[in-house]
Amino acid sequence: MLDLRLIRDDPDLVKRAVEAKGIDLDVDALLALDAEVRRLKGSSEAAQAEKKRLSKEFGRADEETRARLREEIARIDAGLQKDKDDLAAKQAELDELMLLTPGIPWEGAPVGADESDNVVIKKVGEPPVFDFEPLDHITLLEQRGWAEFARARNVAGERAYALVGDAVLLERALLSYALDVLVTRDFTPISVPSLVREMALVGTGMFPKGREETYELPADNLFLAGTAEVALVGLHAGEILDKARLPIKYAGISPCFRREIGSASRDVRGLVRVHQFEKVEQFILCEADDAESERWHATLLDCAESLLQALGLAYEVVECATGDMGIGKFRMNDINTWFPSLHTFRETHSCSTLHDWQARRADLRYRDSDGTVKHVHTLNNTAIATPRLVAALVENHQNADGTVTVPEPLRPYLGGRAVL
Repeated sequence: MLDLRLIRDDPDLVKRAVEAKGIDLDVDALLALDAEVRRLKGSSEAAQAEKKRLSKEFGRADEETRARLREEIARIDAGLQKDKDDLAAKQAELDELMLLTPGIPWEGAPVGADESDNVVIKKVGEPPVFDFEPLDHITLLEQRGWAEFARARNVAGERAYALVGDAVLLERALLSYALDVLVTRDFTPISVPSLVREMALVGTGMFPKGREETYELPADNLFLAGTAEVALVGLHAGEILDKARLPIKYAGISPCFRREIGSASRDVRGLVRVHQFEKVEQFILCEADDAESERWHATLLDCAESLLQALGLAYEVVECATGDMGIGKFRMNDINTWFPSLHTFRETHSCSTLHDWQARRADLRYRDSDGTVKHVHTLNNTAIATPRLVAALVENHQNADGTVTVPEPLRPYLGGRAVL
């Protein structure tokens, strides 16, 4: 969320962000609540001071005066209780609105309602040209016995899948390769829980807006996370880190779960949009410095691009529009990878800078060299997400005989095999 002082000092800036991101938030109503909360706090403090004064007087007073003071103190206590109840209600309303305050987008973000307003800023590589009729990944995987779609749907419903044989090994190779690359770039590998508490989803910014997209386990008061980012933000929530520890660079790996409510009719077949998937996530905590955040954003983007280039996959990088980037993000670049069967690029990576918006929600702080306590900046980007990238890889590297050429970097993970 935003610093409340920023909203007070520059409400017009926040209103522009609300409009640009399409957020349903009345900034004036938020400020009115803030003023009422401050008034109630001031009233309570004044009443407490008066009660303290009267209590001191009570100790020196005669019996007649004490009777009067008792009545006054009782009146103050009743007013204090009313103020306390009013303050609790107003503070809860204000806290709820504060969770809806959007991060201020950077000036280079295209202003638009959704992904249709995203702008392609770079294209790398050439889509493959086949001298045969290429198969989509569904047909290819089924013909090779590498996937069970129908049987998996019998078990788990739509968007379910089961990889088999070499497809499983290929998926593990992709994830292991991504982890190894991140380790060479000084990221710390970490496996994190997918079962998380509500506070972790609120701290990340997934709640309250994304609740309908999240699987809930009400008997346990837990939820299934859609990305390792949720646990990685929560990992240091409430802590004050030493500046010397920054930046903290995690390569988080976990199974991920999304309900995909908003895409009920899209990509129902195959591996492009599924409820359960695996991901290696890049995540960074750094100093509260805009230039530092910008540098790490470029680093995260470069790492993802390097992985795709090494895998021989054509892709495009887009600058995401304000309405597509999400409520808390300062900047977001998607990377879309070429899918021959779809004759287009589809999102495989999403690189985001959130400045201190996430850190304020999760109370993620550090102590600067001068002793000042500040909120960190957070950034994240996909390294590899499967099985979507498995689908892209087999489609782009398929051969006329139904085999798949293994990209050079993956061969050591597959016993040196060049073809599957």
